[in-house]
Amino acid sequence: MFPRDFAWGAGTAAYQIEGGWQADGKGASIWDTFCHQKGRVYGDQDGDVACNSYELWDKDLECIQQLGLTHYRLSLSWARLLPDGTTRHVNQKGVEYYNKVIDGLLASNVSPMVTLYHFDLPQALQDKGGWKSPSIASIFDSYAQFCFQTFGDRVKLWITINEPYVCAKLGHEDGIHAPGLKEPGIAVYLVGHNMLRAHAMAWHSYDSLYRPKQRGAVSLAINSDWLEPLHPGCAEEITATERCLAFTLGWFAWPVFVTGDYPENMRSAIDARSETLGYIDAPRLPTFSKEEPAVLGTADFFALNYYTSRKVTRQVDACGQVLCMKSDRNAAEVLDPSWPVCGVSWLAVVPSGLRKLLKYIKDTFNNPAIYITENGFSQVGELQIEDVQRAAFYEETISEVGKALEEDGVNVRGFFAWSLLDNFEWADGYSVRFGLFHVDFEDAKLSRAMYRSGLEYARIVSKYKHVQSR
Repeated sequence: MFPRDFAWGAGTAAYQIEGGWQADGKGASIWDTFCHQKGRVYGDQDGDVACNSYELWDKDLECIQQLGLTHYRLSLSWARLLPDGTTRHVNQKGVEYYNKVIDGLLASNVSPMVTLYHFDLPQALQDKGGWKSPSIASIFDSYAQFCFQTFGDRVKLWITINEPYVCAKLGHEDGIHAPGLKEPGIAVYLVGHNMLRAHAMAWHSYDSLYRPKQRGAVSLAINSDWLEPLHPGCAEEITATERCLAFTLGWFAWPVFVTGDYPENMRSAIDARSETLGYIDAPRLPTFSKEEPAVLGTADFFALNYYTSRKVTRQVDACGQVLCMKSDRNAAEVLDPSWPVCGVSWLAVVPSGLRKLLKYIKDTFNNPAIYITENGFSQVGELQIEDVQRAAFYEETISEVGKALEEDGVNVRGFFAWSLLDNFEWADGYSVRFGLFHVDFEDAKLSRAMYRSGLEYARIVSKYKHVQSR
C-alpha cells in the first residue's frame, strides 16, 4: 500500500517544546513577548520551560526511537540561532544544540525534516515591523541561507514557513496569536504576501547556491481544511466553496504551483468588497513584483497540514460595514452534525476529508509529490493514557491515505503525526494535548509516557516498514 521510501514521522515546533527561553544567549521571540502579557494565553501559561527539550533532547530521541519513526519534523528557533534575527550575531550555543539534535537523529537512522519558521519571529525583527515590513523577505533569506550553510550537509527536507495562513490571520487579523495585532482586512494580506516573497527568495537561494552539492528539497507547509457545499446541488454554495478554498489553500498554493499569482476569485472578491465599502487606497491583496525572484515553481513537494473538514453555505453579513477577511470571503463554514468532535471545538474528526483533499491537490496543482506534514487528534480535560479514540483515528486516517495512494493515484510521500509530545498548544496553553507521548507538566522531571495511540502508531509504522523492507 505504501511505497518503500514512504516517510513515517511525527512533528514538533521549537517554541512548543524547547523551553530555555533565555538560555545560553537565546533572543526573545514574539511568542515570548505575547505569552508574558496577561490574558493572552489560557491560564496565562507560556513556553518558558514547555517540555524542556532544550535540556531533555535525549528523552525526546528515546520517544522517537520507541515509535520506530523514519523521519522527524522539527523547527529551528530563529532567535536561538540569531538573537537579533540577523546574521550579525550568531549564537554558537544554538548551533551546537541543533547539531546535537540533527546528529542524534541521523545516528538513529531517522531523517530530519527541518522547518525554518514555525510562528516564532525574533522580537527584534517585530520591533522593526515584523512580517508587515517589506524588508523581512531578504532578512529571512539571509537566515535561511545561514541554516542551509550550517545544517544542509545533513538535512535533505526543508520547510521554509509553516502555515503562513495561520501566521497572517490569527496573528495580524484576529490577534489571538503572536504578535497579537488586530488590523482586519489589511495586514493579513500584506503579511501573507511578504511570507510568500520570503519563501520564494529562500527557495531560489537554495536552488542556485546549495542544491547542486546538498541535493535536498524545499517547500512551505500549507494548512487547509477540506471544504464542500452544504447542499451539493446548490450553485451558490459550490461557488462559495471554491472561493473558500481559494482563500485558504489557494492563497499560497496557487502562486507557488499554478500561475505565480493569487487565485482570480480571491482577488476579485477582495476588490469587490473594497469597492462596496469605498476603500480606494492601493489594492489590499498585493501584486508580485517582476523585479523579485518568481514565486511560481518554488516548491519541490507539496507540504500539507490537514486537521478537519467543513461544509460551506451562504454568509450572513460577517463584519458589517468594516473591512475584514471574513466578509471578503463571503461564505460560512459549518460542521456536519454527523462528524464527531475531539477535544477542541473546531476539530471535527473527518479522515475521509483528507483523502478528498489529497485528490483535489493532485488534480489542481499538477500532481505534486505530497508530504502530510501535520495531522492529529486532540484531548482535553481529564488525562486518558488509554486514548482508544485517538488510536482508532490514526488507523482510520492512515487507511484513507492508503486509498488516496492506491485508488486515486495521489503521490503521497510521507505522513507526520502531530505531535510527538504533549506541548504548549499556542493560545490554548497546556489545556489541549496532541501528543503520542504524554508529558507530565506537574512533574519537575517532565516525564514522558506513551499513550495507547503512540503504541498504535508504532504498530502501524512497524507493519508498513516491515512490508517495505521485504
